[in-house]
Amino acid sequence: MNIVVSIASTAKHALQSSAAGAAAQIRFGAPLAMALALLAACSAKPAPKDPDPPQVSVVTVHRSNVPVTVELPGRTSAYRVAEVRARVDGIVQKRGFVEGDQVERGQHLYQIDPAPYIAALNSADASLQKAKANLAATNAQAERYKALVAQNLISRQDYDNAVSSQGQAEADVATAKAAIAIAKINLDYTNVVSPITGRTGVSAVTEGAYVQASAATLMDTVQQIDPIYVDLTQSSVEGLQLRRNLADGSLKLDGSEQAKAALFLEDGTPYPIAGTLQFSDITVDQGTGSVTVRAIFANPKSVLLPGMFVRARIDEGSEDDAISVPEVGVTHDPNGQATALVVGPDNKVVLRTLKVRGTQANQWIVESGLVDGERVIVSGVQKVRPGMLVSATEAVPVATPPAATTSQATVQKTPAPIPAASTKK
Repeated sequence: MNIVVSIASTAKHALQSSAAGAAAQIRFGAPLAMALALLAACSAKPAPKDPDPPQVSVVTVHRSNVPVTVELPGRTSAYRVAEVRARVDGIVQKRGFVEGDQVERGQHLYQIDPAPYIAALNSADASLQKAKANLAATNAQAERYKALVAQNLISRQDYDNAVSSQGQAEADVATAKAAIAIAKINLDYTNVVSPITGRTGVSAVTEGAYVQASAATLMDTVQQIDPIYVDLTQSSVEGLQLRRNLADGSLKLDGSEQAKAALFLEDGTPYPIAGTLQFSDITVDQGTGSVTVRAIFANPKSVLLPGMFVRARIDEGSEDDAISVPEVGVTHDPNGQATALVVGPDNKVVLRTLKVRGTQANQWIVESGLVDGERVIVSGVQKVRPGMLVSATEAVPVATPPAATTSQATVQKTPAPIPAASTKK
């Protein structure tokens, strides 16, 4: 009996302990679960947000009418070049100018020893006097024989011989006069003068030098450099366009509408005087595929010297409905093709291939590839690529620098762009 009561008591105690455990589990389990959930929520990373589109500056382009010029490299050459050479043999006695001086046409430059030529002139003069005396005798004889032959006092043959001698005497007089003329010419050649007005160069001979007419000894060179020529090099393709412009009358070589040219010196300094286009050569250099275009410039202060490297801009008229794009907005791909990045209506970047004619100050002149009103990226090009969504703002206009000369056109046509890194990826 006691054993049964003990077993029942133990079972009852066990049931009470189990119920208490379950209650404790219910009382403390809920807060623990909540704490674990909060800890997990704090340790979780927030979801990433979409990045803002890159900022770029754009320029809205429009069509306009702009003047067009072609810029060509070239060198200056003298308007006239005269090589002063010896025309008689002899010793140079003196020089009558300072090297580098401006000399006038006919001005004395050198004196060659005239003594032998004075003697030759005197000899020719003596021969003339002798011929004249002989002519007088033969004339008198011919007159006497004429009367005698009319009276049959002499033979006809004698009269004919007298007339022949008279003719020979006249020829001798003419020969003596020609010899005098030659002697005077040679004597004049001993006084070497400048054939043109210009500037002398380095003298090739000094006093005491022997010069020869047969070798045409070079004594000096005189060059006229006011005005002065500028010989420009142009590709045959551009030369073809130039000839077309001349043919259709848009470019003139004479008259009040003669094509103008602006010149830039070796250091980039603009030459203050405008020149005019003279002609375009008709022969293409087989080695370079280029032709020569010649312009002429006034050079009153001798700023331009023969042989200087220069660049010239030749006015070729105007381009109708052309689009101007800032230079910073145009790049070139590895093939040298001009390209630009455009922001479309959906604010996405589009790559455009352009056909450019040249530049106007700091603007490219675009013939095709863009339409009026499109937005070209001019800042932030490096951080965008075609297809990207961007945020575009209009760039602040930059003042255009003044043209090199106010009387010249400001558009420059470049023969071939230099390949640059492409923005296309």
